[in-house]
Amino acid sequence: MEITTALKKAGGERGHEKEVPDGSPGSSSNSHGNNNSNNNSNNTDGHKHRHSRSVSNGGEEKGIFEYFGWVFHIGVNSIGREYCHIRFLFIKSKYVQMYKRDPHENPGIRPIRKGAIGPTLMVEELGRRKVRNRDLYVIQFYNRLDESKKGEIACSTAGEARKWIEAFDHAKQQAEDELSRGHSTRNKLNMEADIDLEGHRPRVRRYAHGLKKLIRIGQGPEMLLRQTSNLDGNGTSDGYFEGEFGDAIEAHKWKCVRTINGVRVFEDVADSKSGKGALVKAVALVDASADTVFEVILNLDRHRRYEWDMLTGDLELIDSYDGHYDVVYGTYDPKYLTRWQSKRDFVFSRQWVRGQDGAYTILQFPAVRKKRPPRSGYRRTTINPSTWEIRSLNTPMGSNIAKCLVTQMLEIHTAGWCRWKKNSCSKFEKTIPYALLSQVAGLKEYIGANPSLSCESSSMVIQSKFFDVSASSGELEDVELQGEFYDAIAGDSSSSSEDEESEDDADKKEKKIKLKNVSWAISGLALKRTSAPDANKELDPSVPPVHVDSSQFNGSLHKGKGEADSNCWTSPSGRGFMIRGKTYLKDNAKVMGADPLLKLVAVDWFKVDKATNKIALHPSCLVQSDAGKKLPFILVINLEVPAKPNYSLVLYYAAERPVNKNSLLGKFVEGTDMFRDARFKLIPSIVEGYWMVKRAVGTKACLLGKAVTCKYFRQDNFLEIDVDIGSSSVARSVIGLVLGYVTSLVVDLAVLIEAKEDSELPEYILGTVRLNRLRLESAVPLEA
Repeated sequence: MEITTALKKAGGERGHEKEVPDGSPGSSSNSHGNNNSNNNSNNTDGHKHRHSRSVSNGGEEKGIFEYFGWVFHIGVNSIGREYCHIRFLFIKSKYVQMYKRDPHENPGIRPIRKGAIGPTLMVEELGRRKVRNRDLYVIQFYNRLDESKKGEIACSTAGEARKWIEAFDHAKQQAEDELSRGHSTRNKLNMEADIDLEGHRPRVRRYAHGLKKLIRIGQGPEMLLRQTSNLDGNGTSDGYFEGEFGDAIEAHKWKCVRTINGVRVFEDVADSKSGKGALVKAVALVDASADTVFEVILNLDRHRRYEWDMLTGDLELIDSYDGHYDVVYGTYDPKYLTRWQSKRDFVFSRQWVRGQDGAYTILQFPAVRKKRPPRSGYRRTTINPSTWEIRSLNTPMGSNIAKCLVTQMLEIHTAGWCRWKKNSCSKFEKTIPYALLSQVAGLKEYIGANPSLSCESSSMVIQSKFFDVSASSGELEDVELQGEFYDAIAGDSSSSSEDEESEDDADKKEKKIKLKNVSWAISGLALKRTSAPDANKELDPSVPPVHVDSSQFNGSLHKGKGEADSNCWTSPSGRGFMIRGKTYLKDNAKVMGADPLLKLVAVDWFKVDKATNKIALHPSCLVQSDAGKKLPFILVINLEVPAKPNYSLVLYYAAERPVNKNSLLGKFVEGTDMFRDARFKLIPSIVEGYWMVKRAVGTKACLLGKAVTCKYFRQDNFLEIDVDIGSSSVARSVIGLVLGYVTSLVVDLAVLIEAKEDSELPEYILGTVRLNRLRLESAVPLEA
């Protein structure tokens, strides 16, 4: 993907310097000239993925976003043949159009498909798929109210797929904003309980009902201007905080023991005396985007891997599952390590996930495949379990050079490692672990020696076009009447419907949009600062508190009595989690959490045949008990775990007073599902357990409503949140890994409401839970 940046500065209002994107998506300037208009070719090396984002700078003017670029439209036609066509996709506001050629280079061309992106449109990232001998990243679209109508597009890289997901997320947000503003007669409806879903207004029912079930997978626009923060020297000595890379304090103590070819090699000295092996990692700064590095690592092309990978250069794909997991077979010649050994082969699996912050994690495990026995003349060996972590770094404003931090981590035997630290002539340099650690140095040098890779990862050309939202909606109203976007791409791509032409939009008035210059503040972060909840602010101070006695509530999972207890729960303090401080919007500073606002009174561990919602209404649920009905407020969180059978982990948090309706908690409890999805946040932390599982889960806060499907049920004195973990293929793969080691894991979870305004800061922790070495067989059946 060949991308450049063009920005110019102009004087802004009130003396502020503002940045103005140069160019316009509606013009036919030379900046569009490099797009490949040969749609019938499968060669996309010259394709550009471009978008334009139109924003307003205040006042009564409202701006809308535009995205456009080349994608693959894939599917199966009416006679069962798979098709893969190159198409030009154009998104403006909540409307989308698909062309055979670039409309910027071919004025007057009409779209072959067009439709509206409504709030019921669901976007799911399906991961990598082999399409006509090409590895593509597939995005699926469907309507939540009618899943029979589906469509798919695909991109050449994970980075392009991520940008398209952001584009559709912006479009859905536009549709939701119009509903909330009452932008048209159809939208002048209450989005929640007042809607008559049984009335004779099917289109209204479709739009309103879908607002409760939105999923957004991938990084959101709020992360584009994320500021950095550094760790102050006043931090605690009993834990490790990863700064902007994590929201929980980990028990690692990383010490730099060597520097090889500009790559730092660290050892975790916290467990150096445990005798379980040494946990080491190699870290390097790479001049490329995280998307580019991710593609290089996953690429199996032998000629490219030979340039940077001395160990796993010869790889062959064996199996691929659900777009985020595959199994590969490889060989290597030990003569490059030592001349006295026979040739080796190996099999390992690769599982990858991308967080909401855009960071990639790749897990590599040794695997056994009976259908791939050792090759004749080769000896089967085992590759050490390892992980790759790739995180984009913020660059100074005006710089178009992307940078990312690449970390490879693995566990090795301590004997050879300790000798190597003390003696550089150790035989450790002839071992597989050393070859794995050297991959980071090879990767850094390979990308540095190929400037095209760095160019591909540069910022995209930002071009702005200003449209009046109401005028744009009126001009494209005919598009909306055809249905939502899933209708626009779900049909047979080779049928005559693609050749039907419809009218293009009229030319729009162009304006240059001024972007405010962002001050990139870097400030110290003191871990000794804490953020305690103000109970008088979040709970009603006019009502006398009720004593919450947890002994009155008995869940199916018992409360632990000590650290050595297993298959139990406890409620830790919030000091192991980092949350937004009072000045977060100014300096991005996070502080240590304090005691939670709500008290965890019980935990249920259920075994169910299928995902079960509204557990609070079950007769055996503690919410329906006499003691539960006397509590002022109960927050019920139902974590629906996909497995065979399925499980439900139900957490019950109680308040000693009713919720203050004017507080942030009150807005969350009584608010819309759209508001709840944007604010409901969870921070995970694996305190004890296998290090590979720790890296897979991470410690980064996750907006659950944006990652998986969350359903909310408000009634009487409780709010229930049903979290469908199985609604995301990425979440399913991670939870599958966790369940494999769950009996040895100690997991901490913190639940909170994300603060986005100054008046809502500092954040506070709603509730916490520690799960000590759960046993799957201890789950009790939930009777119907």
